Amino acid sequence: MSAGLVISAPASGAGKTTLTLALARAYRDSGLTVQCFKSGPDYIDPAFHAAATGRASVNVDSWAMDRATIERLVARGADADLVLAEGSMGLFDGVAMRGVSGTGATADIAAMTGWPVLLVLDPSGQAQTAAAVAAGLRDFRAGVRLAGVVLNRVASPRHEDLVRRAMADAGIAVLGALPRHAEISLPKRHLGLVQAEEQTEIAGLIGEAARFVRDHVDLDAVLRSASPWSPPSSARGLRANPPGQRIALARDAAFSFVYPHMLEAWHAAGAEISIFSPLADEVPNAGADVCWLPGGYPELHAGRLAANTRFRSALCSFAETRPVHGECGGYMVLGTALTDADGARHEMVGLLGLETSFAKRRMHLGYRLAELAAPVPGYPAGTRLRGHEFHYSTIIVQPDTPLAVVRDATGAAVAETGSRRDNTTGTFFHLIAEDR
Repeated sequence: MSAGLVISAPASGAGKTTLTLALARAYRDSGLTVQCFKSGPDYIDPAFHAAATGRASVNVDSWAMDRATIERLVARGADADLVLAEGSMGLFDGVAMRGVSGTGATADIAAMTGWPVLLVLDPSGQAQTAAAVAAGLRDFRAGVRLAGVVLNRVASPRHEDLVRRAMADAGIAVLGALPRHAEISLPKRHLGLVQAEEQTEIAGLIGEAARFVRDHVDLDAVLRSASPWSPPSSARGLRANPPGQRIALARDAAFSFVYPHMLEAWHAAGAEISIFSPLADEVPNAGADVCWLPGGYPELHAGRLAANTRFRSALCSFAETRPVHGECGGYMVLGTALTDADGARHEMVGLLGLETSFAKRRMHLGYRLAELAAPVPGYPAGTRLRGHEFHYSTIIVQPDTPLAVVRDATGAAVAETGSRRDNTTGTFFHLIAEDR
């Protein structure tokens, strides 16, 4: 039987990802099979999880997914010795209005699975108050159990002793204390962590983090705190409509933001996926039924994409007879032009009239519920789709027909409706699940 644990914190930036990766690698190095998951709409952390464990990690999301879908996804951990689910933001942070099975909070996943929470707590600038914070999180919601805490960025032995004494008085177990150690920090980028596949030294970084954690965390105690668990017997497989039987998928450093569970669901439905790299001036498989361009960092490679005339020409030819769809960065590349952060304007594919700019950063972030006004590959008009939008671009021109009525998690209309022209469609949100 497997055992599960949720890694969470009071807020973002406390060290959840670093601790999750370090624990995963440390236990794997000791001979255990470790399965990771990511709570919430993050398409970067699962790649790091896979690098640490050697097993694919997927997202679980209570706002976008029903309980049965989440159970089917976490069932992949049934053959693991330990399941580690990394949270997002703070433990109870979600949207204001409930979605399919929750608000998107990490606590929803903890309550649903019964896995206790290992809290990463940064006591910088405080001492005994850290115990009050931990106690408040422990007692805030029935059905969410606290396994204990790991202190991160402890200033000194005296600082650690003060916090440990207060935690003991509050009845909270301290399972580790990490002194300040900047060398194990992972590099950042404007959308979050740098992608794992871009890290030539990722194995070394995770290995160093694992060694550091082995010296400062009671790994046996953490393992004992995990809750024995087995998935429901019916929780097998994931359902999702593939966009076609044969899918040409753009995949490289500019097009890598696609949720792993979506690709797995397409495979499970019998779809064949062929990969091509626009950055390498490759073209979509001529035998494909549909071409799909995920999001990523096209703004960092806009000049190179603009110069790759073979890719652009082939995609235009493909779109004459078959559907092409882009998400976020992929949508921008399907447009007319993209202006980068330095103000340089680059010509894009031109299948849509969309023109975007990163010259003035403006964050667009949040869950999206879209009702399609026209079909997109895999979904007819009228379908409701749940997704997530996160980018810093601004629309300069969008002359084409809106693709959908898009609302945020509160039900308010969102201006970024996506657009369509002939066989080409695009959205700013990344698809997570159909709203069944």
